[in-house]
Amino acid sequence: MKVFVLAPKENWICDRIVQEWNSHMGHISTPDIQSADVLWLQAGWCWNHIHPAVLKQKKVLLTEHHIVPEKFGKQQQAEFLFRDQFVDAYHVPNKFTAKFIRDWTHKPIHVVGYWFDDSKWFPEDKVSCQELLSLPTDKFIVGSFQRDTEGLTGLPKLEKGPDLFCDYLESLRRPDLHVLLGGWRREYVMHRLKGADIPFTFIEKASNEMLRKMYNACDLYVVASRYEGGPQAIYEAAAMKVPIVSTDMGTAADVLCDNCIIDIPSEVYYPTVQDVNLNFDNVQGYNILRHACEYERVLRKIL
Repeated sequence: MKVFVLAPKENWICDRIVQEWNSHMGHISTPDIQSADVLWLQAGWCWNHIHPAVLKQKKVLLTEHHIVPEKFGKQQQAEFLFRDQFVDAYHVPNKFTAKFIRDWTHKPIHVVGYWFDDSKWFPEDKVSCQELLSLPTDKFIVGSFQRDTEGLTGLPKLEKGPDLFCDYLESLRRPDLHVLLGGWRREYVMHRLKGADIPFTFIEKASNEMLRKMYNACDLYVVASRYEGGPQAIYEAAAMKVPIVSTDMGTAADVLCDNCIIDIPSEVYYPTVQDVNLNFDNVQGYNILRHACEYERVLRKIL
């Protein structure tokens, strides 16, 4: 079996997933679409980058990371149904996405969570990372590294929960609070933090190595999303033993212990050492060295 994986070439997370797959699964991965037995459209929204005639010739697995119901209007519904004719099976990373698309397709749906690469995401000394990043070592550092503003409008990307994240930070009422922001399009959050007089540091589009330092500099990482595929932060923070709390969405409940799934912003919780160790133990099952075989199993099943 040979598999061609479609990358969006957007310099974002899906491109990294494809790169890691090609690096670790060279025995079945091919860059030649014509020689492939299966096309894995890992960036499902880019399906029309491949000619319909090619899609019809091959077996096609399409990844639907997540769908925001409020944004799934008539145009999105029509495109989903039209695209469905070229798809043999779907991959989704979580039960929420699976439940949603079951109303829109009769094709098989395979629920397989994301992986993490332990050569990239591992614990480091917190104080050393804070010093490297010029962060205050006497403050309580709360991290959030994602895109959560709608384009250039300054409006919150509500599925990512930037409003809930800011509400949560304000509810902490900690005079020693310092927020570490990563990613890009963080305008809404920065505006809110300035208004609440909460100090922050913003590192835009950090490299993976820098991002690892950022995670390890945190006393707490917060995922306040309403809808997600993962997010990757769930796996990465758990693998680096970074205390993390999250809303119950995406794959959070598959990786994090019950204590770390909270009602943001109304509930405040600081993970214990035991929580952190449980998260670390749970995420080991998603190490790419073990977990990629689950994807291979799905791809072979399509054939």
